[in-house]
Amino acid sequence: MSQWEKLLAKILSLSKDLRFHELQKVLESYGYEMKAPKSGSSHCTFRKKGKAPITVPRHEPVKQVYVLLVKAVVEEETDENT
Repeated sequence: MSQWEKLLAKILSLSKDLRFHELQKVLESYGYEMKAPKSGSSHCTFRKKGKAPITVPRHEPVKQVYVLLVKAVVEEETDENT
């Protein structure tokens, strides 16, 4: 199993030890662009044309509610590719 497949498996299983950079890697691979926070905020917003924006705080580990949002993106993108 490749590292990419392991990362997707962690997201799909709603792992509680995911890091911000792991979610960032997945979202950017599906075409989302990250907007860095301004004026000291820790929340980054990921945008993709035609999709709802996803805002994730840069806290470690990432809370499960944000992993759930990324899981929905992974499942949607996987369904579109099959």
